[in-house]
Amino acid sequence: RSEIINDKDLRVRDLSLSDAGNYICEYGSQTVSISLHVFKLTISSDGHFLPNEVPELTLVQNSSNPLPNLTITVKNSKKTPVQTEFIQKKTPEKYILKLKELEAMDNGTWTCHVHSRSPLINHSISFDVKILGFQYLDLERKYATVDSTVILSWHLNFQKIKWKKGFTGQLNWKQQESAPSHELLDFNVTTRGEKHETKKSNRFWFEILESKPESTVGVKLPKVHFNHSGQYECQLAYKGKYTQTKIELVVMKVSANPVGPLPRGSKMTLICQVSSPLPSNAHLRWERVNGTQMEIKNSKHHEVKVEVNVSAAGLWNCHLMEDNDRKISLNYLVEEAPVWITYVVITASIAGSVFVFGFACLCIISGISWQRRRQRAKRMAQARQYLLENKTCQCQQ
Repeated sequence: RSEIINDKDLRVRDLSLSDAGNYICEYGSQTVSISLHVFKLTISSDGHFLPNEVPELTLVQNSSNPLPNLTITVKNSKKTPVQTEFIQKKTPEKYILKLKELEAMDNGTWTCHVHSRSPLINHSISFDVKILGFQYLDLERKYATVDSTVILSWHLNFQKIKWKKGFTGQLNWKQQESAPSHELLDFNVTTRGEKHETKKSNRFWFEILESKPESTVGVKLPKVHFNHSGQYECQLAYKGKYTQTKIELVVMKVSANPVGPLPRGSKMTLICQVSSPLPSNAHLRWERVNGTQMEIKNSKHHEVKVEVNVSAAGLWNCHLMEDNDRKISLNYLVEEAPVWITYVVITASIAGSVFVFGFACLCIISGISWQRRRQRAKRMAQARQYLLENKTCQCQQ
């Protein structure tokens, strides 16, 4: 593992702790002695982690001289100092440090700086921290309207990382937290960074994103239905460990009761509804286009539905508001029914009223007749009973 270069330099490759010691160079009558101090730095899990894991660094030193007490500083890939904690009693030979919980953006080359005053040591050791994860780990909420097109995507950070083993993942969907989960697709990434995806479900129509960066996993819903709402969870698995993140899809729809044009003098109820409860900073709002302040109706806290009564034609908009920002909107055009439809409705109402009145009168008359027949039958039955109980024979004298 060693060779002499330039007739005066000794090169030693693949240093190990046992290489520490005094090296003597003799040149004629001259002698030069050099002390070699060797450090060995190792990181747990071979430097491959998932988010929220806590790495451990182990630093070992060896020298032919008495071992100094070291001051150790660790900096992340952004050159920012990282808080460390010794997890065992410090000894001159071995230091074990626990780092902070990792995040996906911590991926990169870190530095361990070793310092000592006697002997004077200022040495930096670089090591790689490779974190497989998502750009965003927190629950993300996405809003959509019925019949719109929605793209749900997750950005992974496995690019530019040489993984010793490939990893797998899957995309699941469930309508709500307590509902069973359904696998939509699964994927795997090879050690060369090649990703392959397979569709696993035909529960509803969706497409696998094709024209996208290699580090992105996603699906496209060409025409969103109200029951497409729910939690879409992307999960990664690497060497028996898992990480996942979710996107909650909230779908909004509008409807009217009764459906159809509004006859003059009638009323209609407009309904705006979302598929799941909204956060505390969000609400639904009905408002009439070019209307007055009185023609605005807001939903209450955590309500999933808001209704407004309409008695005139016009265009109404339902907005989903979050922190006073409009996230999505749907409109509903209330059309006035033609005059003949109004007359038909009025005639039908009058005819219906007459029919109900006539039917009620018929019921009353039939009830009275039935009561009279019942009373007559009762009297006749009493008369027959009386005659049977009081039979007499009358003879003329």
